[in-house]
Amino acid sequence: MLHRALRLLRTYHQLKQIDLAKQLEISNSYLSELEKGEKTPSFDILEKYAKTFKMPVSSILLFSESIDTPLKRGAKLRVAAADKILRLLEFLEERDAIKTPS
Repeated sequence: MLHRALRLLRTYHQLKQIDLAKQLEISNSYLSELEKGEKTPSFDILEKYAKTFKMPVSSILLFSESIDTPLKRGAKLRVAAADKILRLLEFLEERDAIKTPS
C-alpha cells in the first residue's frame, strides 16, 4: 500500500514524477520504481517525502502495512482504514482525470 500512497501524494499535489524526483534528489526511474512498488523506500527517502509534503513520517508509514500480513484486530482496522483512504483518493484522482483530459 505504501507505493500507492507515495504516488497519490505526488498526484494530489499535482507534481510530475520528474519534478518530485528533483525535489527528493533521486532519479526519475527510482521514483517510478517506488511508485510501482518495485522498490521499498529507505527511511531517508520517507523523511524527504515528509519534508516535501509537510507531514510527519508516521502519517506516511500508516500506509506501509499490508492487508495480507496476519495482524491483530486493532492493526487490521488501521490497515483497512488506510486502504479505504487510498481507494477514495484513487477514485478522486480518476474522477479528476475524466473531468480534465490531458
